[in-house]
Amino acid sequence: MSNKKIKIDFKTSAVDFIVITIGAFIAAAAVFFFLLPSNVVIGSGSALAMVLNHFIPLPVWVLNLLINVILLLLGFILVGPEFGIKTVYTAIMVPAFIGLLENLCKNFESLTGNDPLLDVIGYIMVVGIGSAILFARNASSGGLDIVAKIMNKHLKMDLGKAMSISGITIALTSVFITDNAKIVVLSVIGTYFCGMMLDYFMVGFDLKRKVCIISSKFDVFVDFILHDLNSGATIYESYGAYDKTVHKEIVTIVDKSEYRKLMDFIRKTDPKAFITVYKVNSMQYQPKVKK
Repeated sequence: MSNKKIKIDFKTSAVDFIVITIGAFIAAAAVFFFLLPSNVVIGSGSALAMVLNHFIPLPVWVLNLLINVILLLLGFILVGPEFGIKTVYTAIMVPAFIGLLENLCKNFESLTGNDPLLDVIGYIMVVGIGSAILFARNASSGGLDIVAKIMNKHLKMDLGKAMSISGITIALTSVFITDNAKIVVLSVIGTYFCGMMLDYFMVGFDLKRKVCIISSKFDVFVDFILHDLNSGATIYESYGAYDKTVHKEIVTIVDKSEYRKLMDFIRKTDPKAFITVYKVNSMQYQPKVKK
């Protein structure tokens, strides 16, 4: 690997982690400024930590960190090494930022004047921004994402449904910390809408694309797909109806990050390349083992 490529990869990774850190801080801010003051339990690892804080004499951020570590370990054992370093990093940074905010704003009460409904709306909006940033960089905050993937693998339940069930279960634990029925109802409703938002990002995160490329720089693109993206490709011969010319068409299926890299490379290498892109909702294949 050339020094130039190492520098590019390092720069890309550094930018990824800077952006993920920003996303993690925004998610932590949503918890601190909207969730904690309201006592509304919107299904998440942070919300569960908030409930446990009423019974265990540890700060919310410490409990949140412990929950994330336990869930990550369970995820590695029950699902496998699907949770990359970015998710591990985010699962640690969100509780750390909550702890930082708790120390910096010790006397903080509420941005909304203790209005639970406004707190729920504010939380969903702000955590949505944080989640969008994280998913754009192929990361997630851990927590219920891990629970959902465990349920998806072992109970054959789709991710959206698994997120909803686990989230609403946590939301219902609000009955242990309040006798206000309004808070319990807001917890369930808030969890439902927050789950819809997260499901939207998770579907977009898992969505793959089928990219078909016809270009005079055929070999360059094949080499990039195989060695830079570490992906696969299928080659077809296509016949142009207008000029009767035979072309080689490259067909590859890529995830969100690979798609972004591939399209950037195509624009730089051959702006005149003919490209078609299709959304792939599901695929099944047997990965090749490198000899």
